[in-house]
Formats: sequence, C-alpha cells, structure tokens
Amino acid sequence: MSVLDRLALSLPIVQAPMAGVSTPTLAAAVSNAGGLGSLGLGATDAAGARAMIGALRARTDRAFNVNLFVHARAQSDQEREAAWLQALAPLFRSFGAEPPAMLRTIYRGFSDDGEMVATLLELAPPVVGFHFGLPDDDRIRDLKAAGCLLLSSATNLAEAEVARRAGIDVVVAQGYEAGGHRGIFDTEAADDCLGTMALTRLLVVRSGLPVIAAGGIMDGRGIRAALDLGAVAAQLGTAFVACPESGADRAYRAALSGPGAEHTVMTRSISGRPARCIRNRFTEWGAATGLASPDYPIAYDAGKALNAAAQAAGEDGYGAQWAGQGAALARPMPAAELMAILAAEMRMGVRQQLDAEPSRAERSGPAASGSIR
Repeated sequence: MSVLDRLALSLPIVQAPMAGVSTPTLAAAVSNAGGLGSLGLGATDAAGARAMIGALRARTDRAFNVNLFVHARAQSDQEREAAWLQALAPLFRSFGAEPPAMLRTIYRGFSDDGEMVATLLELAPPVVGFHFGLPDDDRIRDLKAAGCLLLSSATNLAEAEVARRAGIDVVVAQGYEAGGHRGIFDTEAADDCLGTMALTRLLVVRSGLPVIAAGGIMDGRGIRAALDLGAVAAQLGTAFVACPESGADRAYRAALSGPGAEHTVMTRSISGRPARCIRNRFTEWGAATGLASPDYPIAYDAGKALNAAAQAAGEDGYGAQWAGQGAALARPMPAAELMAILAAEMRMGVRQQLDAEPSRAERSGPAASGSIR
C-alpha cells in the first residue's frame, strides 16, 4: 500500500511542521483539503503537545503529522556563552535592555523527554516525524507498534540509510533550499549542501524508502517536478507561512511579503544550528561577528530575548523569519484556497506536458522513418 493510500491523502502535499508557526487550525485546513497537515512539537512540552493534538483532532478526522526535534543534548560552555552575551550586549543596550545574565537550554530533545514519548504513545498520532536525528530503537519500535507511520528528515544519503536501518517508513529529502532549521544529524560534519532536485533523485534511487521532497517548493508545478523525480509527495513550508492560519507574527509576514524575501541566508546566529532565514539585521550581525555560537538551543535563548527587546523598541530586524529560497513566491491566502490552487497548478502542469508531447503521427512521420527533408 502506498503512503498516500495508507493515510487516505487525495493530494501529495505535506505542510511542513514548522515549530512556532504551524497551528492546529493550519494543519486541519491542509488535512481537510486532502493533504497532510503537520504540527511542530519541537518547541513545546508534553502538555503543549497534548493540547495541540487535541485542538487539531477537534477540527479534522483526517491524517496528520507531528514532528519532534531529536537533537543531541546541548553542551554548556560558560566561556563561549559569556563571550556570546558580551558580543550581543551592545545590541540589547541599543534597545534599552540588558542581555540575560546566563543562557538556558530552552528545549529538550525527544530522546531526553520521557513525558513527550509517553504522550505520543497514548495519543498515537497517525504520523510522527523526526528532525535533527533519530530516537533510539525502543522508541521507534514502540511508536510503530502504536500504529504511527514514521518520517525522518535527511540531508544526504548516509542519513537516509541510517533512517532505513532504524525502521523509518518514509524519508523527507530536505534540500539546501529549505527554510528553517537544517535537519543535518551532525552539525560538526561536512555538509554537501545538496539541493532538493539532486537529493530527491538520489534518495529515490538509492535509499530504499519512499521519499518526500522538501525545499524551495512553492507551487503546483514545483510539486509536479518533485513527483517526476520519483517522490511520493512534496513538503511545503514557506508557502504556508503567509496563510492567515499560521502563527507567523506581523513582522514575519511583512518580511515575507517584502523585497527581503528574495534574499535568504543560512545562519547559526539565531539558534545555534544552521537554519535558513530571510536576511535581516541579526543574520548580518552573525555573519560579521566571527564568534562561534553556543550550542542549540542555548543560543536560541539569547536570540529570542534579543528579538523581544528589539520588537519592544519597534525594531523587527532580529526575528527568526525562517524561509526557503522560494520565499518571494509566497501567496497570502487561506490554506484551503492555497491547497485548491496547488492542486489546479499540478493538473495544469500535467495537461501542458501532455499537450507538448508529439502526436503518434508526428512520432511515426517521415523523420521517424529516417527520410530526410
């Protein structure tokens, strides 16, 4: 049985599980339209996850996805953290604020959160996805026994092979174009920065798993291209940030609709892990500072505090405005309307492809028979 059939999806569209931006209302709208809506649970605890899943189930009886961050436990380095806060201090003071006295590990990874594991086993969401790595074999086995289909992001073939050996059902090929946090398992390893097209085709041919293509896909023609590469579906994130159902704030929406959306950069400065963001004053500061950031999510504690101080002073240039390289193609409209347009664009792409193919008569004409005009 195909992935789409197992989940009863009528459209091969996955709404990316954007922690802090995806909401139960957004995910339900996508699922009700025939795609796979998603919740990002990486920035919440077990109680928050329970509330979000409950709110989503109150809005749809269709399949949905929940996503967890499986990052290595942050290693505190007081000297590096003190240097980071010292470097940030002039920015805080320019907004009439002081930097935090110390930085905290604000998010627990799934591997360290027994309450989250127990909650998911109890609630058994139809799909559970992992980002930054994989949990241990026991947790994978237990989730599969609970009936959950398991996804994992992969940025290269080696990560996809680890996922297959671990029992993951579907791999998400996250190209370098993708917005938000890069799913690379080991942030200290060399990153080949594979684009969505090359990575998707590589994983389709070599991984032995069904593949969902992700990164820079913004419209139905992009989805059709992913399917032509052999993907079973396409995952879109930035395309849904502009929907009114998303949790994006005013500044994020303004950045996405402005000229800055044409310029995205990969940065560690905001959170401590590589992530693609609309270029802003924070990313420019990070590129210029030359300092190594604290571990994820310790650095994110500073980033969130700085953004709060900046926004209180009327400055919007320090937010985590995650966006993929196709951000300038975002279309602000309700999610259900966007899903209908994506479906129409996919069908249009197929019709145009068929119309462009030579007819049988043309294929069997004089040129085909070897005659020369």
